[in-house]
Parts: sequence; C-alpha cells; structure tokens
Amino acid sequence: MPPARALHVIFCWHMHQPDYRNADGQYALPWTYLHACKDYADMIAHYEENPLARGVFNCVPILVEQIEDYTSQFESGHFRDPLLIALASTDLKTLNNEQRHHLMEQCFRLDPEHMLNPFAGYRRLHEIYTIMHSDPAELSDYLSIQFLADLLVWYHLAWTGETVRRGSPLIQKLMDKGHGFTLADRQDLLHFLGELIGGLIPRYRALAEAGRIEISTTPYYHPIAPLMLDFAAAREAVPDAPLPESPEYPGGVERARWHIERAQAYHPQHFGIAAQGMWPAEGGVSAAFVKMLGEAQVTWTASGEGVLTHSLLRSDDDSAPRGRAEYLYKAYRLENQGPALFFRDDALSDTIGFDYKTWFGHDAVIDFVHKLEAIWRQTEGQDHPVVSIILDGENAWEYYPYNGYYFLSELYRALSNHPHIKMCTFSDYVQDHPEAIKSIPDLAAGSWVYGNFSTWIGDGAKNRAWDMLCTAKQDVDQHFAGLTPELQEEITEQLGRCEGSDWFWWFGDYNPSDSVRDFDHLFRMNLRKLYNLMQISPPETLNEPISHGGGPAESGGTMRRTHMEG
Repeated sequence: MPPARALHVIFCWHMHQPDYRNADGQYALPWTYLHACKDYADMIAHYEENPLARGVFNCVPILVEQIEDYTSQFESGHFRDPLLIALASTDLKTLNNEQRHHLMEQCFRLDPEHMLNPFAGYRRLHEIYTIMHSDPAELSDYLSIQFLADLLVWYHLAWTGETVRRGSPLIQKLMDKGHGFTLADRQDLLHFLGELIGGLIPRYRALAEAGRIEISTTPYYHPIAPLMLDFAAAREAVPDAPLPESPEYPGGVERARWHIERAQAYHPQHFGIAAQGMWPAEGGVSAAFVKMLGEAQVTWTASGEGVLTHSLLRSDDDSAPRGRAEYLYKAYRLENQGPALFFRDDALSDTIGFDYKTWFGHDAVIDFVHKLEAIWRQTEGQDHPVVSIILDGENAWEYYPYNGYYFLSELYRALSNHPHIKMCTFSDYVQDHPEAIKSIPDLAAGSWVYGNFSTWIGDGAKNRAWDMLCTAKQDVDQHFAGLTPELQEEITEQLGRCEGSDWFWWFGDYNPSDSVRDFDHLFRMNLRKLYNLMQISPPETLNEPISHGGGPAESGGTMRRTHMEG
C-alpha cells in the first residue's frame, strides 16, 4: 500500500542528440549510436530490473529517428558512420592516412579516468598514441593495422554500458582477450552492437505499454521555441541581454507549431501511444509557448526551478509562498488552464549530474534519500508534495565509475521500497491528484539553465548565428512557393534541423574548442544545404567559423549546472 502521505518523486531522464548527419547523409559525429550502446541501454535496464521503479524518459524525436536510422544501417550492412565503416572493414589496409588520423583522434574522445584507465589493453594503445602524437603525420606510418583493429574494438568496448557488459559473454570475452583482435572479433562485435541498438526502442516501448515508465517528447528538432516566438523573451530574466540584429525570427509561431505537431505525429509510430507530456527543449518556456502547448492538447510540461522563482517574484500577490519548500514541490497551471507545469529541483538534479560522480555509490544513495526525507518533513502541510528531478539521461554517466551502475541500481531499490516515497510519472500525478495543481498568474520566460536563455542568445557568436538563421528563413519564405512539392518538403525538414538548440549551445568561448569546431561546422553545413535546396548560392559568411571556443568546460561542455554557484 502507498504511504498515507507520500512524497511523490519523479525522475525525468532527458534523452537527446542533435542530427549529426551532414549534407550527404553521412554521420559527422558518432555520439548517437555510442550513447545508445552505453547509456540508453543501461538506463532502461535499471527499470527492467526493478519492477517497482517508475519514471519518465523524454525521447527527442530526432534522437529516435537516428537510432532507427542506425538500426537500418546494421540490418543492411551499409554504414554511413566512419567508425562503423572502419569496424566493419574486411581490410583495414585500405584506410588512407587521413582516415587513420581521424580514427586515432576519435577513438580517444571519452573520459579517460573511467573509460580508458581501467583497461590495460586500451591504456597501452593510448601510451603509443601519446608518443606518436608529437608528429602524427610522420609517425603514423609506423602504426600497424593491428593497432587500428585493437583501437576500434577497445573504443567500442569502452562505450558499452555496464549492464551490457555484465549480460554479454561476447563483450566479456573480448575484454578478457585485450589485444590482437581479429576480423572475426570485429564482425562479432558489430553484429552484437546492431542487435543491441535495434532492440532499444522496443525495450522502452514495452515498459511504457506495461505502465512502468512514461515516454514524453520534445518539439521535433529540439528548438528553443520561446525565442522563435519572440527574441524579447530573453529579456524577461535578463533585461539588458543583447539581442540579434534581426527583430524577430520570421514566421516563428508557425515554425514552433510545426515542431510540436511533427513530434506528436511521430511519437506513436515508435512507442505505440501518443505522448501525454512534452519537455520543451532545454526546459525553455514562456507564457505564449505554454499556451501553444495547451492548444496542442499537451497534458504536462516542465522547466527549471529558476523559471518558477522568477515567475513568483513577478506576482503582485503578497500571499504567494516565499519559502522554497512552500512553492517548489507543487504542480501548477498558468492562469488555471493549459498543461500542468512541473519545476525541477535544481540542487537535487545537479547533485546527480555533477557531484555524486566522485562518491561511493552507496554513500551517494544514502545522502540523496536523506535529502528527500528532509523535503518530506518540510512539506508536512501539503497533501501531495512532488519532487521533480530532471536531468540529462546520457552524459553524466561517463564520469561515474561503472557508468553509474551501483548508484542507480541501489537508488531505485531504496526509493521504490521507501515507506514515505512514491516513485511516479508526471502523467500519474496529473491523473491522480488534479486537485493539487495550483494556479500561477504569470510565467517568466526562461530555461532550466539559470532560469534564462543566456546559453542560447545574448553572446556575440550566438546572436550572429541567429541572424544567419533569420536571413536563411527570409530566403526560404521568398523562394519557397516557386519550388516543387518534393523540394518544399525537403526544405521544411532541413530548416527544422537548422532551428535546433544545440548549435547555439556550443557557440561561445567557454566551451572546448574541438566541440565548438564540430558543431560550428555542422551548423554552417546545414545552412549551406538549405540554400542548395533552394537552388541559390549560399552567403559567403557561411565559409567562416562563427565561434572558436576555448574551454575546458565542466563535463566537456555537454552538460551545464542549472543554477548559479556561490
């Protein structure tokens, strides 16, 4: 039986990768399938192993699309990812020097402490690479084909999840072997990875159909919709934020609605049922956007704690709750209508995302449960308090020992058996406790990072990128009507890729140079493809980098603490 007064705890794991395909449909970066083999596999396995655990997975449509695309590549044997092409190659001698250099650079892009140093065979390869790195152009001739074969196998072994390793005799055999991997070894590994990736969506769907998890969605290509509706939304939290030269994103309302409707149509094709909830890209909300979600019949949405505090501060109601425990652990509706609004506990979410990676798993679980018990005591005046723990479901685990295996498995056991805690989903809460949802008179525009949009607009490079996108959209509007229906459809999709949030996330000197380089190149390449589809010459500005980066950022820049420290 559930406790008489439960603290409802909702984990929402946000699963997202942008579209890494270039203009020719080749994958410029491998992160989608590597995270699939490691994190997407591990995260669902923990729920499969604990029937009492409940939670939400937010699966961004463009991520699901790429997983399905990789599944098709494995089924056909025709790969469009350089790493998989090399892994599947029957003769690595055919790789030219440029391809070999790319493999050597890519196959050490991971956290060395937890994904390289524990493996003696992989460490040995890195030691050789370190010596060679002083002059790779000259010394690469000394590297044997066996070095490349071992490097390819070890990189993929390092990118398998802990539950995957424990359940696979093949992975255990290859890790025990350690070196001298043969073509047969590589083919066995390739076949195994194909089955693993191909089985992911069915595994998530099975638990969703059984009512054990909820799967939500995001506007299709993960755009910052409130900024598409109005650049001035950035000034609601940062009044002096510099804005792009363009006064607005042309046709932003129609484009935001397109992303919402596209996601809603796509979701049931893969998960069997319609998505009830929608996590907006980066938790980015505004009053206008939440009303748009209500018009689309979205049942719930969510954002960051900073957005809630900014919203309450805008209220003229002197009776509004001021203590954090009084206002944070509730669900809301804007002006008593539209989707239910949930707000993440930034401190708890960041503790998982950034801090517990250096703790023993058991100690971290004890600490986390104690924090939840404190919230349960602090909310004794509320009948149905709810804690929303929302964070990246993929990037944190690279920095945990054993991909977070011991922490997550023990955490779910502890919470699902706790006398005062009830694990649930957002839809569960909305359905079971409609009377507990409070009205909020105003909603300040912002995201889950600092409660504002400074991660995506306001910096010189970010604003230049917005202006380039605005110019491209104006050109689309001018030329669209004169093109064939087939081209119009391609242009609409390509425009969606260009509107994704990730390009703007990475622009800025605080991010690592190699990541900024990669995403800068992909953004400009996507814009060039858009112009090519319109059959007009791309602007010369697309030939010059927008940002160079400078890093290093915490967790490689893939995640960001969502509240100011200090």
